[in-house]
Amino acid sequence: MAGIEGKSSRLVNEVFRLIEGAKTKPTFVLLENVAFSLHLQGGRAIKSVARSLESQGYKWAYRILNTREFGLPQRRRRVFIVGSLQGDPLSVLFDGIAPQAHEPKPERVGFYWTEGNRGIGWSPELIPPLKGGSGLSIPSPPAIWDRKSRLFFSPGIEDAERLQGFRAGWTSPVADIGLPDRVRWRLVGNAVSIPIVKWIGRRLAAFNAGRLENVEFDNHRHTRRENLGWGERGQKAREIHVANEGPARAMRVPISDFEFRGTNPLSQRAAAGFLERLVESPLQVEPRFLIDLARYCGRPDLIAGKAA
Repeated sequence: MAGIEGKSSRLVNEVFRLIEGAKTKPTFVLLENVAFSLHLQGGRAIKSVARSLESQGYKWAYRILNTREFGLPQRRRRVFIVGSLQGDPLSVLFDGIAPQAHEPKPERVGFYWTEGNRGIGWSPELIPPLKGGSGLSIPSPPAIWDRKSRLFFSPGIEDAERLQGFRAGWTSPVADIGLPDRVRWRLVGNAVSIPIVKWIGRRLAAFNAGRLENVEFDNHRHTRRENLGWGERGQKAREIHVANEGPARAMRVPISDFEFRGTNPLSQRAAAGFLERLVESPLQVEPRFLIDLARYCGRPDLIAGKAA
């Protein structure tokens, strides 16, 4: 929340310092951050990055890409920024609009059991974004509500690795040297989803080989939901909203089809604590969710008024 100058974000300035001092500038620059950074402090961060790229001679483009569009059942929106010294980088990040996907009634729903006051990350047939941990560095994997069994569980660390596109056990060397599992969760939660960067990498290679056509938008207009933008020095930046946040051939996989291998039941204590916070908040959720959660933790008294 501190913006581009905050201690968690200022590393990007070091990237530009290194580029400026390089004898040969890299042809491409690729940056990534949370989607919210586009709107933080009135868009100050993306404007600062754009100016820095332009001052080094780069054309730039950004796009929000969502992990759910790349074959992983995780709702994870991140902004990717490409700077290029050669040609228009917009074609790297955009290859067309995907057909609108049918959304069946969810059999499973992901949510944050550590929340409950202002939002719970409600994600039908997905898990909400994997996080490195809470503010206390405590692993806090999301939970999943199974409508059929009426049970609640969380993915294990190897499931989390696979939900980011890694192979199971990718972070196991952490345990081999005696570090706790919370370090593994932090590595997974801070990682970039592998299918997205593979897609970008292949398109960068195609772009470099001259195999991508330039993208044109005739009737672009500003909205409050811009998820695609581009610009270069001496020209006004353009930002628009496009319907999809992934490739034209998007691949969506529901969490119900994901093969979990190491799940952990949500403890009754955790479920009861979450339920207490939820019923005291103004948040609205499905009555059946409250009923199943109260039944699961043995506290039907908590929902006497909320689920009515």
